[in-house]
Amino acid sequence: MLNFTIGPVMCSEEVRAVGGEQVPYFRTPEFSAVMLENEKFILKYAKAPKGSKAIFMTNSSTGSMEATVMNCFTKSDKVLVIDGGSFGHRFAELCEIHDIPHETLTLNHGQKLKQERLYEYDAKSFTGLLVNIDETSTGVLYDAEMIGEFCRKNHLFYVCDCVSSFLADPFDMAHCGADVMITGSQKVLACPPGISVIVLAPRAVERVKQAKVKSMYFNLADSLKNMERGQTPFTPAVGILRQIHARLLEIEKNGGADEEVARVAAQANDFRNKIKDLPFELISESPANGVTPLRPIHADAYKVFEILKDEYGIWICPNGGDMKNSVFRVGHIGNLTHEDNTTLVNALKDMEKRGLLQRANND
Repeated sequence: MLNFTIGPVMCSEEVRAVGGEQVPYFRTPEFSAVMLENEKFILKYAKAPKGSKAIFMTNSSTGSMEATVMNCFTKSDKVLVIDGGSFGHRFAELCEIHDIPHETLTLNHGQKLKQERLYEYDAKSFTGLLVNIDETSTGVLYDAEMIGEFCRKNHLFYVCDCVSSFLADPFDMAHCGADVMITGSQKVLACPPGISVIVLAPRAVERVKQAKVKSMYFNLADSLKNMERGQTPFTPAVGILRQIHARLLEIEKNGGADEEVARVAAQANDFRNKIKDLPFELISESPANGVTPLRPIHADAYKVFEILKDEYGIWICPNGGDMKNSVFRVGHIGNLTHEDNTTLVNALKDMEKRGLLQRANND
């Protein structure tokens, strides 16, 4: 199997080897040391401001999105949600579930967030902003610096879901002024799914400590307290956390965060150059490095996914909802090479040759 999805992605041999080891007991100084080193590298790679903290949650990234909404906002807030796809819309749904007053800035699929559009919401008494920096469903990368300037001007608490952009696109948490950054183990960290990471800048740390959260598992103040000793309140996904440790050391050995971002960017550019003559349209006005969303001009997107999987042993990423049959996505994260890109492109060219990138009767 050759995996071009957006997560889980291809793991390195070293990370896979750790996954094959016996999972150790975790309430030990040895595991605490691993966790504290994980935090050190995550804060370094996020370029988090001094005094920031990292929390490792055993859940999908949606769990950490929900925990952030629960711990950082209340009914007295008014939150602006950037909704340009299914993951931006998920933030709006979470605000609805937890009775957080909010408005959505809605964008069409693939549409770039422009400054003039954002500033339609200037001086409108908002207290916070929620955004998926890479809207993974459409591959649109939003400008974290521009949004950060808007948040500073309006004194907003700024939450960045960087689940698929962390270590794939340039991101400087301190410089853009983000209060919270969220990512997940199955993206550029290239480990199995099951762990999500929440990075809290100092202002967020204080907010979380003062929060009155009606939850045991999603009480981030409890997580912060336990992380002081390199532990979690409840049993974590120990094996995945050890794999994350191996992966973070791997990234450090290869030159750090900026080198990883450059590697992903090169992988994306190589693929996009190789498909220029194929019958696809790139739908994103501001494409992220981690994923290329493509609209087949004459074919059903989900059918392309099925044929690649069943006949070529190659996985791309289908879409859901109203984009299921119109857009598929190709990921550039994980243990992939330019040669792997060539394998995928050759398969697509073979499909074109076989007439499989044409709708029946050309309709």
